[in-house]
Amino acid sequence: MKVSLLAVLSLCLATTLFGENSSAPVITVHKGISEQVEVNQISGQAGVEATSILKNDIQLSGAFSLSNSATSTITVSGTASPSSFTGTATEKSGGVVLQKNYPGETRRTVHQFTNDLVETVTGQKGIALSKVAFVADRTGHKEIYTCDYDGARTVQLTHDGAISVSPALSADGRRLAYTGYQSGYADIYRIDLTSGARTRIVKFPGTNSGAAISPDGTRIACTMSKDGNPEIYVTGINGDSPRRLTRSRGVESSPTWSPDGSEIIYSSDERGGPQLYRISSQGGSGRLLTTGFGYNTQPNWSPDGRKVAFNVRNGGGFQVAILDLDSGSTRGTVAEGENPVWGPDSRHLIFARGSGLYLFDTVTGRETRLVSDLGPISEPAWSH
Repeated sequence: MKVSLLAVLSLCLATTLFGENSSAPVITVHKGISEQVEVNQISGQAGVEATSILKNDIQLSGAFSLSNSATSTITVSGTASPSSFTGTATEKSGGVVLQKNYPGETRRTVHQFTNDLVETVTGQKGIALSKVAFVADRTGHKEIYTCDYDGARTVQLTHDGAISVSPALSADGRRLAYTGYQSGYADIYRIDLTSGARTRIVKFPGTNSGAAISPDGTRIACTMSKDGNPEIYVTGINGDSPRRLTRSRGVESSPTWSPDGSEIIYSSDERGGPQLYRISSQGGSGRLLTTGFGYNTQPNWSPDGRKVAFNVRNGGGFQVAILDLDSGSTRGTVAEGENPVWGPDSRHLIFARGSGLYLFDTVTGRETRLVSDLGPISEPAWSH
């Protein structure tokens, strides 16, 4: 099979996507290259459902574009029952790209096939099995909700009847930490998403908020004011052994971990308008990151370690910008939205805007609305 043009052009795209810093960045969309895929009707008892899910996965992946037999480079077919899915992907010449049987319910098995196809063709991780958490106030209170990466299976996770905000998912999507005000104060809770068990893990005097779970699932970074000023701390996964990282006169917030857990990027208003800083997760001095913007919040480190997405203020609203950590250059505002978070492929972002949750392809500029009709939505989190 020919190597995907997406892989061939990855280095070129990397240098094209990020321009020089500018005080007034221009919105720029760069078109990516994708394989043309034809999806035949999946046979079997669950074939209709499997076909619909597969086509949506293919379209959202960014690595592929839905096509027909005349223009496709890959054809996908298969058989689906309620308890298994067998998928086959072949190239135009008849060579088999991927053929595999997956036991389990239809949605999960089709997602797994799509991820395997993405990785086989491009060498990159797929996003189809990832989970998303966010805040919505459909009930009149801010509560935590979860859904699949494509917005399906949206469920209300918390029913606290109080303010529940700042959800953070573990990399494997099995645990969630959030800030809850059930006690009347801001404390951090952890929920096991398999059992539903909930534990209040950080409850020091003052504010405890903005938890971020480390990539290996053993630590939490968060903001605490137990010593007077809101600072960044790192604790064990149970809220134990808190260690203070920052020491400033400003407010430190929104910590995000590097993929290897050795560093943290956070926002601080120590110098006036909030800026981004980078610090060792073991402590030390925070290093200012130059972005070209005077107002920077809600950083999120990409799983490949190369980029940070963050919010900038433009007039009365918020926009999403991307900082390339290798070159130090900033890609100007790529979309309107708040709290951008990276997906497992370090290509897609999810962010909130008004009453919608959106999936954004940073290569093609394609934006897809995932969730709506839940009232104002904010603070998405995405498993890796």
